[in-house]
Amino acid sequence: MKLTKILLGIALIFLSSVSTAETIQESVQYLQKQWAIDNYQLTGEVQKEAFTDLIEQADKLMSEHPPSAELHIWRGIIKSTYAGVKGGLGALKYAKAAKLDLEKALELDADALQGSAYTSLGTLYFNVPGWPIGFGDDEKAEKLLMKALTINPDGIDPNYFYGDFLKNENRYAEAKNYMEKALLAPARVGRALADDGRRKEIRQALQDIEKHL
Repeated sequence: MKLTKILLGIALIFLSSVSTAETIQESVQYLQKQWAIDNYQLTGEVQKEAFTDLIEQADKLMSEHPPSAELHIWRGIIKSTYAGVKGGLGALKYAKAAKLDLEKALELDADALQGSAYTSLGTLYFNVPGWPIGFGDDEKAEKLLMKALTINPDGIDPNYFYGDFLKNENRYAEAKNYMEKALLAPARVGRALADDGRRKEIRQALQDIEKHL
């Protein structure tokens, strides 16, 4: 009887863990989908309002679940994207908040979402102004972006963002190689809108790169 109770307790713990994992995955998928809509289908003030709403939703989902690298990554991505949309010095607040989320994700699980925290944090480091205004650092950016590529060498995002970094460093031949590899990346399940939007960005970047080669 005692053994039965122990086994039942273990089963309940296992089922609870599975249920929690499933609800976290559902929350991540929701944030992914809504981010793609806000980022690629909206513009102007409507886009800004949508992102502020999405940040609130991400905060709510974070409060409903135990610590999750995946949710920290997506809240960081949403905040960093909003920082780019908002622009100006006011954006720095959101960039710093995104940095904290991404750093926390690395603490929890550095390999989560195929190393997406490295990609997003590296992108922040090369887009944010350097000291004394911000925390931007091209050397750190490149190390983080290259780390992301060791985890997900064929992914669309790590190749695109490293290519974007190289483009901004005027390393056009290298940038072209990574952009072309990003364009050939396999489609991601459930991410059709994001993939389509990213490929458009890649093609535009390749056009700009060709002008310098």
